[in-house]
Amino acid sequence: MDTIEKQLKVAPKNRRYIIVVTTILLFLFVWSLTALSFENMQESGWSIAASILTGIINPDLELLLSFTSQGVPYLLVETIAIAFLGTIIGAIMAVPLAFLSASNIVPAPVAWLTRLFLIMVRTVPSLVYGLMLIRVTGPGPFAGILTIALVSIGMLSKLFVDAIEDLDIGVLESMTSIGCTTFEKIRYGIIPQLFSMFLSIVIYRFDMNLREASILGLVGAGGIGAPLIFAMNAYRWNEVGSILIGLVILILIVEIYSNKIRGKLVRG
Repeated sequence: MDTIEKQLKVAPKNRRYIIVVTTILLFLFVWSLTALSFENMQESGWSIAASILTGIINPDLELLLSFTSQGVPYLLVETIAIAFLGTIIGAIMAVPLAFLSASNIVPAPVAWLTRLFLIMVRTVPSLVYGLMLIRVTGPGPFAGILTIALVSIGMLSKLFVDAIEDLDIGVLESMTSIGCTTFEKIRYGIIPQLFSMFLSIVIYRFDMNLREASILGLVGAGGIGAPLIFAMNAYRWNEVGSILIGLVILILIVEIYSNKIRGKLVRG
């Protein structure tokens, strides 16, 4: 105990640093509160909120359990398909871009230019991509798939690069010494080590893309979002409750299974 107390006494005092940081955070918090305004809250707003809660408690069971193209199960399957295909396309495109961004694999100028391109890709929100692609392909699931793919490329490439740059370069150096090309180093020296981590990252992104696919439906890019916004605009709160219940159940199931699979991949 005496040794621990001595160590604590000789430890550097960071009180001034803590006070400054705490003051800055409190100032930012108080300043952020000024953006809140309850003046625009009308009486009808509270009644609509109550109607939404009532709709969730008393959902439209016919819509929730219907297996037609207008039913919640079909719309959820369509949403899963959009998220899955978009994630797969984005992951395939992200792998070469990730290797081109890794400074321990390619020359620094190439890595810098590729990273700049990926930053530009990540800058644009998914809804903006959706609105642009709908003008190109028309409304429907195809626009949603392309949007999910574009959104996934930026994040997946960044996470892939972090995994690549954390590799032990001893393997690469030994392969260079025996005359392996860059492609051979990637194919035989890197991908076998990174496959599990890459797959875990892709599953994590798929989990996120399910939510993205639901939101993209609001702008007409397929999935369950479009019926949700139509039901809300028509004040059909029982239908809104059915759709929200379906989404919650879907997200919970995917969350549970994705966490189990990712855990097994990480542990090997």
